[in-house]
Amino acid sequence: MSDRIRILLFCRAPAEGPEVIERAYHEISKTLADTPGLLGNELLHSLIEDDAFAVMSEWESLEAFHAWDEGPDHKDQTAGLRPYQDRTRRPWDMYAVRASY
Repeated sequence: MSDRIRILLFCRAPAEGPEVIERAYHEISKTLADTPGLLGNELLHSLIEDDAFAVMSEWESLEAFHAWDEGPDHKDQTAGLRPYQDRTRRPWDMYAVRASY
């Protein structure tokens, strides 16, 4: 079993279009580039619902994620996507990597 975890943030594009989500994702990703413990992130676009997105970030451990999440920069760094969180569901979820090939 790995210590790596993945966080999924679920978003909905506003009426202005998906470009708003994409711009916010790119801006946030630049600020997170040197975050300790962050292995990377991806912007995922639903093939079923055109306005649905998920941001998947991979962390080396739950402890590394919590250190960032509870740190002073977290809220400011992720503010750009907060208005687009999908409030029709739980807007985020956390998964442990149990197996991979």
